[in-house]
Amino acid sequence: MTVHPHPSLQPYADAWTHSIEAISELVLPLAEGEWNRATPCPGWSVRDVVSHIIGIECEQLGDPRPIHTVARDLRHVVDEFSRYMEVQVDVRRHHTAPEMTSELEYTVIRRARQLRNEKRDPDTMVRGPLGDQVTLEHALRLRAFDVWIHEQDLRWALGAPGNWDSPGAYVARDILLSGLPKVVAKRAGAPANSAVVIDVHGQLEFMRTVRVDADGRGTVDKSPSLGPAVTLTMDWETYVRLAAGRVRAHTVADRVKVEGDAELAEAILTQFSVTP
Repeated sequence: MTVHPHPSLQPYADAWTHSIEAISELVLPLAEGEWNRATPCPGWSVRDVVSHIIGIECEQLGDPRPIHTVARDLRHVVDEFSRYMEVQVDVRRHHTAPEMTSELEYTVIRRARQLRNEKRDPDTMVRGPLGDQVTLEHALRLRAFDVWIHEQDLRWALGAPGNWDSPGAYVARDILLSGLPKVVAKRAGAPANSAVVIDVHGQLEFMRTVRVDADGRGTVDKSPSLGPAVTLTMDWETYVRLAAGRVRAHTVADRVKVEGDAELAEAILTQFSVTP
């Protein structure tokens, strides 16, 4: 669909639309009990993931956040960030299947209309999905990323794989890759003047090299490295689940091929998650 006159926003609007419509189709026929299935998000059921999506989209529409106190004994609420995120989820925890699908449908209609009528410059500062001030372009990019990742959470929970190469997958690839230099250089402590190669195959295929300069700063590029300290080879699904913090490295060790410095490779894989 044509959303607005700014070409830089169009890919994110398209990706968001594709994923949010896929989510609607996934959850519409669910029986009441299926809404309680566990997802890869700690402590969150199918209902909770959909509640999160509804809540964040409502906030992007400018709706006030619910006045709601989250119980202190929720094990997955471990810090102020997760408590902030839990409010929109917890307030809907006892909603029925029809209540969930009707609110999702209404929210999607409102947001699609908002995007269609969007005339602001992409650099306009707006309230971001995490409550901070970001550019309009960045906010929409984050929403495209978030709904695609949560679409995959729902697909995993419901045993309905798909859309690993949809428009949202490409947005997710770029966002997840942008976090690699920090993972390799800072968290894993790769030595100065070294390189680490990530080789991903499957529905999305790409190879990237993270280079650590003499000052210990990391960058990522598409050019190959002749003598990398580590090469990690894995399929796209495994890459996403690791980088999005959905699985621990040891649980997918059989799906990751490691070449080079085994100790550094382990440190990288242990610190691979780049999402909050």
